[in-house]
Amino acid sequence: MRLDGKVALISGGSRGMGAFEAELFVQEGAKVVICDVRDDEGDALAKKIVDRGGEAAFVHLDVTSESDWAAAVREAVERYGKLDVLVNNAGVSARGSIEETSPDDWDRVMDINAKGVFLGTRSAIPEMRKAGGGSIINISSQLGLVGMGESSPQYQASKGAVRIFSKSAAIQYAHEGIRVNSVHPGPIITPMTEARRSDEVVRQRMISRIPLGRYGESEDVAYGVLYLASDESSFVTGSELVIDGGWTAQ
Repeated sequence: MRLDGKVALISGGSRGMGAFEAELFVQEGAKVVICDVRDDEGDALAKKIVDRGGEAAFVHLDVTSESDWAAAVREAVERYGKLDVLVNNAGVSARGSIEETSPDDWDRVMDINAKGVFLGTRSAIPEMRKAGGGSIINISSQLGLVGMGESSPQYQASKGAVRIFSKSAAIQYAHEGIRVNSVHPGPIITPMTEARRSDEVVRQRMISRIPLGRYGESEDVAYGVLYLASDESSFVTGSELVIDGGWTAQ
C-alpha cells in the first residue's frame, strides 16, 4: 500500500475532494485525521471509515484559528504517534468584481484560503521534523496560475498566494526532508461548485474552456494528492501539480 504506516491530517475533509482523499488515503494504509467545521459530516465520515476497518478520527477545525490547528495536530500525534502528511484542502469561493468586493469579503476568503494554509503548515512542521520529514500538499487552483474575469479577485489572489507560499516553504524546509507542493485543480464536481454548475449557461461556458470537455471528479484530484503524499514523490518539492483538463495549456 502506498501510504502504509503514514499518519495524515486533511483540512476541509468532511466532503468533496477532502472526503475522497481521506477515504483513498485509508485504503492505501494511512491513518487519517479528518478536520472541518462541519462536525456532523466529519463525524459521519470518520465512523464510516472505522466501520469499514480503517483508522480515522474527526477533529473540529476552523482553519483561521491558531488554537484549533494546535489542537488538531496534537490530536493526530496523541492518537497515532506522529504526523507525516498534511493536506491543506479547506477553502471557500466567492463571486463579484473588484468594485463589488468589500474589504470584509476580501479578508474572509484570504483568511480561509491563504492564512489557513500558512497556519496549517506552521503547525505541522514541528511534528514532521520529529518524524524525520513529511509531505505538505496545499490545494490551490488553476486560477492560482491564470486569471479569469468571472471569478472573484479575492479567490484568485488567495490561490496565487498558496502557490508562492508553497514554494517558499519547500525551499525553507527541504533540508529537513519536509516536502511542500501545490495542487491546481480546474473545475471539479464538488459541493462548492454546485451553485455555478446548476446554471446551465455558466456550466457550458466552463466546459468550453476545458480541452478534455468535462468537469473533473474528486478522484481526479485525489490520486494526484496521493502521489504527493507517498514516497513515490520523494524528489518532488516546490512543484505545481496541475489537474485541470488542459485549461492552463491554452
